[in-house]
Amino acid sequence: MSNIVLVTGGTGLVGKAIKHIIDTEPEGSRFGKRDGETWIFASSSEADLRDPAQTRQLYEKYKPTHVIHLAALVGGLFKNMKYKLTFLRDNILINDNVLHAAYEHKTTKVISCLSTCVFPDKVQYPLDETKIHSGPPHESNFGYAHAKRMVDVQNHAYKEEFGCNFTSAIPTNVFGPHDNFDLEDSHVIPGLIHKCYLAKKNGTPFVVAGTGKPLRQFIFSYDLAKLFIWTLREYDDVEPVILSVGEDEEVSIKAVADAIVKAVGFQGEYTFDTARADGQFRKPASNKKLLTLIGGFEFTPFDKALDITVKWFLENYHNARIGSLANRS
Repeated sequence: MSNIVLVTGGTGLVGKAIKHIIDTEPEGSRFGKRDGETWIFASSSEADLRDPAQTRQLYEKYKPTHVIHLAALVGGLFKNMKYKLTFLRDNILINDNVLHAAYEHKTTKVISCLSTCVFPDKVQYPLDETKIHSGPPHESNFGYAHAKRMVDVQNHAYKEEFGCNFTSAIPTNVFGPHDNFDLEDSHVIPGLIHKCYLAKKNGTPFVVAGTGKPLRQFIFSYDLAKLFIWTLREYDDVEPVILSVGEDEEVSIKAVADAIVKAVGFQGEYTFDTARADGQFRKPASNKKLLTLIGGFEFTPFDKALDITVKWFLENYHNARIGSLANRS
């Protein structure tokens, strides 16, 4: 029987990366397309997943045997703090509709994408898959975090009541082509790439907020895409799995900014605004479970992945998600 894989949120950062891997890896290889397999990358314009009827129609249209559920209402810190109920409710609706439609249509398997923000604010590091529900999430994005936590709860309930093979994956900080480069509401890497590009274009200083000392684990979207494909094919446990580089691969914000300066070819004044708050110093996550199960995986070196991302941004500046504040000229 041929498999039909539906990717919700299929035109976002991770969806585009999965499409890239499916299109470029050798057919039949570990991360490549399988014989007789159909991949569908659905965007929000095709169905508003907050609406149960539109979600059901999407399933009726494609009849997926497998679902990679990436669709979510997402935003940076500012939006998360301002619209807590919207983030909570919209994501609860999206997740409930996607999972229930999968159950109704007897979908073989669903993998939902969670986020490291599901973890408790006060927790012993490193983060691992057993700690998700061991305390409340950080106050700043509790709406989004609780909605994402509920997916894990729902997965267990669907398995226990109906035997569904629903699971979830938790990536660390993802970056790559097709990211959101909006200056007001993006994550650290795309935000800094855009900022550095504008500083070069306008001959102004490149100023990075904070000291540059905090450490983060970044995963290249193309690597994450391969890990999602592996999860789809080979991981059948209901418990979530963290998809990340190792704890020893943490990179400082300063190292990120240095690499961006190099990749953009910026030669102007480059400083850190140490009056700005840094955020948490580090929040490492363990990838031991992943590495034990997958039996080794070659991650793209950070500098190489960053080069690919910057090159994509420069070549696609006019089509990239850069927000309304940036001057596109």
